[in-house]
Amino acid sequence: MTTTVVPPATRAPGRPAHRDGNVLRWLGAYASSMIGDNICYIALSWAAVQSGTPAQAGLVMTVSAVPRALLMLGGGVVADRFGPRRVVIGSDAVRCVAVLALAALLFATSPGLWPLALLAVVFGIVDAVFMPAVGALPARITSRDQLARVQGMRGLAIRFSNVVGAPLGGLGVALGGAAAAFGLAGMLIAVSVPLLISVRMRELPAGDEDGSAGTRAPEDTGHARVAVGADGADGADGADSEGAAPGRPARATAWRDLRGGLRYIRRHRVLAPLIAAIALGDLGFVGPLNVGLALLADRRGWGASGMGWVLAGFGTGAGAAALLLTVRGRLPHAGRLAAVAILAGSVAIGALAFVPNVAAAVGVALLVGLLAGLSGAVCGALLQTQSDPAYLGRVSAVAGIVSLGLAPLSMPLTAAAIGWWGTGPVFVTSAAVCALGGVLALGVRDLRNAELPG
Repeated sequence: MTTTVVPPATRAPGRPAHRDGNVLRWLGAYASSMIGDNICYIALSWAAVQSGTPAQAGLVMTVSAVPRALLMLGGGVVADRFGPRRVVIGSDAVRCVAVLALAALLFATSPGLWPLALLAVVFGIVDAVFMPAVGALPARITSRDQLARVQGMRGLAIRFSNVVGAPLGGLGVALGGAAAAFGLAGMLIAVSVPLLISVRMRELPAGDEDGSAGTRAPEDTGHARVAVGADGADGADGADSEGAAPGRPARATAWRDLRGGLRYIRRHRVLAPLIAAIALGDLGFVGPLNVGLALLADRRGWGASGMGWVLAGFGTGAGAAALLLTVRGRLPHAGRLAAVAILAGSVAIGALAFVPNVAAAVGVALLVGLLAGLSGAVCGALLQTQSDPAYLGRVSAVAGIVSLGLAPLSMPLTAAAIGWWGTGPVFVTSAAVCALGGVLALGVRDLRNAELPG
């Protein structure tokens, strides 16, 4: 497959991302893929419950997390080596084939749990390369000053897919069983592939060898960069120039790429503390807003409907934050804003355990969603704009491991702690952990003073 490389001069100056057809095609592909994922999750959970015991169903639903966590760092290397668009197209193609094959199998017979578990493992492996590639792709399709707006647009797509995907999955299961729902999911994932193929890539300027933020090699004149293949030949034979990383030797191994990416993050004066702040914020946030909220609703007698209203309030607030970044394009004093939002959000998380009724809980959850969504969107935009594009796959992989690998470990700990000490002390402790992320962001000068490009 060849990639169309679009020089910066061909893009209209000042053209906002939400009016850029290239960005909108990418957004459509991303939204379609995410809706398919949500439908697939509903179908997988339903089929697992119908085919086995609750414990077996739970194992099927969690088995994908293991390969995703173990392989994601390598997935970041793959995204940077071969180019994020190529990796995302391949990932969606594999997921589409796997889901449609399972749908056909379920239509023909009742195979039990093993194909469901196999699909979960395949999704976990594919996610390990898909997620870092998704994080690296925006820098290839828009200009740096539009990356914050694209981050907001991506947040809106995630919220939209969550709102639309679950009802569509339930409808598919109700009308035709898990097989029909899997078929619908596969078709939606398939829609993303031609859209992604039509997305044009922007050339990347070469960075310096040590990966310093914001610097470029002296020979960077804005012309197309030559891609160097594994055999040392130039990219004139059709190699995809989006996959070449600046400062990488022609025969660099994947292990050297991985070490180089980790060294780049460790030495970066903004990215290193930013990822640490994200880790602390997620560790204090994930437990209370997932398993903690369910236990709180049960103890207060709010029931499943009450918990649903609280989650709806959180989702509304997070969506509003994404919309704000989409409309504004950037927010001033981004580093300080992220830190203050983390700190204020931590206070709201602690307060959630002490609200008197469902209505008050919905209001607090709305505030939590707004502040968490704002800090998450700004932190994501800073990751995008502070990283050299050639390292974005590895940066996204490390950030993904923090959010999807470390933070979920707090959920069983939160549940056990609530059983021992109750909701109040545990929510307050989690809020304190979250607040440490805000303190760190305020305490590190380079992160505190970080700005989004105008």
